[in-house]
Amino acid sequence: MITIRKLKSLKEDTRLRKATLLLKELSRLGEIDSSYVKDLLQIIKESRAGGDKRVVGLIDRIGGQEGRARAFSLEDLHYRLLDLLGGQTADWDFVDEETSLDIGQRVVCERYLVVDRIRSPFNLGSIFRLADSFGIKKIYIVEGGAEPTHQRTIKVGRGTVETVEYEVVSEDSLLAGLKKSELPLFALESGGVDITEFDFPLAGICVIGSEELGVSPALLDLCDKRSGRVSIALGGTKGSLNVTSASAIMLHIWFVR
Repeated sequence: MITIRKLKSLKEDTRLRKATLLLKELSRLGEIDSSYVKDLLQIIKESRAGGDKRVVGLIDRIGGQEGRARAFSLEDLHYRLLDLLGGQTADWDFVDEETSLDIGQRVVCERYLVVDRIRSPFNLGSIFRLADSFGIKKIYIVEGGAEPTHQRTIKVGRGTVETVEYEVVSEDSLLAGLKKSELPLFALESGGVDITEFDFPLAGICVIGSEELGVSPALLDLCDKRSGRVSIALGGTKGSLNVTSASAIMLHIWFVR
């Protein structure tokens, strides 16, 4: 960790940005040098950020805190400074305390997901986390979408790309395999049976479509010939949900039934 002396030698804007990063680092440490924190907070208070009332309030609060309470306030100050500096926070910026996951803890059902051309690595990583949480045995990823090996997919997945089996397949080979399968096949798509009334199978395959176009015509046609579609009733102006939000609702209901 950079010394206070070295920190003070940096140019003002660089010093403030470095101090902002240090706050995040300090919030993750079990043991913190209180004198280091005090000096760091003084540097922040004397910077241009010291004119912000919320920053000053957080600095004053941290002075009387210890342990997890101080860690929370250090993180609050970090994100406040990030806002003032024009930075952006994304899910893949967060630090996971666990470096590995125990696959043996997973509840795995005879259930599969087909991810049909989801373009965003962020969304694909989120799907992996949902699959890990709600008993999905394997994910089939249709070629043309985000890659499971993309760094952002891996970061958002928080280790679940390793715990959930997956396979990247062409649509043609997937269709051939699905036609041979005797498992129930359905799509999460508009125009189907309301999710509160849908007869979820004990074992089966669900197809999730892309962010823009949904499920491809060929896959949707096959689903319609088998177990159909499940849809989520909405009451908002947009008329649709993000693919990960919709998937979370569907997978949870499927899991608990």
